[in-house]
Amino acid sequence: MGIIIAVISGKGGVGKTTTTANVGLGIAMNEKRCVVVDFDIGQRNLDMILGLENRVVYDMVQVMDEEVGLKQALIKSKMNPNLFFLAASQTKDKSVLDSKKILKLVTSLSEDFDFVILDAPAGIETGYEHTIEFADRAIVVVNPEVSSIRDADRAIGILDSKSQKVKDGGEVLKYLIINRINPKMVQSGEMLSSEDILEILSIPLIGKIPEDRGIIDASNQGKPIILDPSSGAGRAYVRIAARLCGEQVAMENVELPENGFMQKIKEMFQ
Repeated sequence: MGIIIAVISGKGGVGKTTTTANVGLGIAMNEKRCVVVDFDIGQRNLDMILGLENRVVYDMVQVMDEEVGLKQALIKSKMNPNLFFLAASQTKDKSVLDSKKILKLVTSLSEDFDFVILDAPAGIETGYEHTIEFADRAIVVVNPEVSSIRDADRAIGILDSKSQKVKDGGEVLKYLIINRINPKMVQSGEMLSSEDILEILSIPLIGKIPEDRGIIDASNQGKPIILDPSSGAGRAYVRIAARLCGEQVAMENVELPENGFMQKIKEMFQ
């Protein structure tokens, strides 16, 4: 059985869906069969980031309602043969989600894939609770700002009370990704440091993503930034995917400005 991972955040706009796309592709690049599922009913955009919007014919609601078979609805990525995508419905709302149907869907996917990555809706409404309900693990995506951390803490609280695994006496393993880190702002105290965030949320850190303007262009082109070896954010996603696949990869300190060490040496002699 594959591992079911929900990618969550307490609020929108923190880079959760971008993270889902890049982590999913990164796992596929590690020779693991991976499927990413868009759970944001009525507001899907994961297909665009993956460059698959023109290939969507069927969606997850049609699969759950047995209007179409799962294999018919799955889209195979042209970027990597190990990556597949299942789209959210654009014509329905989140009220169509049903626990029994979701369990059947994610169980079927976990029987055929090593990793099942669920992109949760932003916020903590009904759609969010359905996304986390049958997850084995969760990736929590935050920005280094107080409102993002506060809302993520609420999302974690719901995860720890509403997931089926917790109700059965188990635990959903959680990993933290800190996104859009600006080294200069961290150094000046204008942005929370990773130490500050870890102290508040108390969950293991699996990756730090530096701020990278190229992410927007990459997403608009349907080419996840992980494919760009010159991108600091892309390289960070490569490391995160490797860690999720079980590799021991050192955590790079992206909070130091470039040439930060040499700058400090120079300042000592000024």
